[in-house]
Amino acid sequence: MRIDGQTAIVTGSATGLGAAIAIKLAERGANVVINYTKSKVEAEATAKACENAGEDSGVRALLVQADVSNDDDCRRMAREAVQAFGRIDILVNNAGGTKFADHANMDDLQAEDFHWIYSLNVVGPYQMIRACLPQLKERGKGRVVNVSSIAAVVGIGSSVAYAASKGALNTMTVSLARALAPEVRVNAICPGFIGTRWFKDKFSDDGFEAIVADQQATTPLRQAGTPELVADAAVFFACEGGEHITGETLITDAGMHLGYAPRVAR
Repeated sequence: MRIDGQTAIVTGSATGLGAAIAIKLAERGANVVINYTKSKVEAEATAKACENAGEDSGVRALLVQADVSNDDDCRRMAREAVQAFGRIDILVNNAGGTKFADHANMDDLQAEDFHWIYSLNVVGPYQMIRACLPQLKERGKGRVVNVSSIAAVVGIGSSVAYAASKGALNTMTVSLARALAPEVRVNAICPGFIGTRWFKDKFSDDGFEAIVADQQATTPLRQAGTPELVADAAVFFACEGGEHITGETLITDAGMHLGYAPRVAR
């Protein structure tokens, strides 16, 4: 699964899952574009980690500040990637956003909330794919990985708008997998809980640890998701291991969607 000399753009990759994906792709020899909107210091640290991880292959990392909801920014990111590395082989659409809102209280969400969330979670990936498409097609084996969510499958998550946006992203994954084949493969991963700074910032330390403990107690695999665990699924689709797969949405949640699985005495 070496991808030496190839180029990967990972949106929203300053921290968390995006950073883990970028570092794992660098370990396999890919030059990486680290995209951020505000977290420049963290993005610089991730870029350094990528270059260290791919040091034996001469991996380089490029920092690009850009907002994926802005089409001009998407096109500029693609141009800068080509200027720096001469090609784009892999696009991981990880950047996204949400608003926490009670699903049962419909007054918690307004039209502008839907518009903002969709602009990042649906329109952004579409614009990034469009901006990178000439290079992805030129390679003949271009790969797109959309980071969706278990929310798209079972309708849970931070808000109805978020779940709906990820459902739309899953549908777009299938549509574009069909439309862009055979030159480009398009797949998605649907993570459940991921223990990132985002969750820690939202909840108290005690609240975060309670979620981790609940995941370890109730999921069939008895695991709480980490950026590294989930990143492995994205890397599978991004590398040659997924060469015979397109249009798939892979749930990566330690079996959470299956429901609580009590241990059976043996």
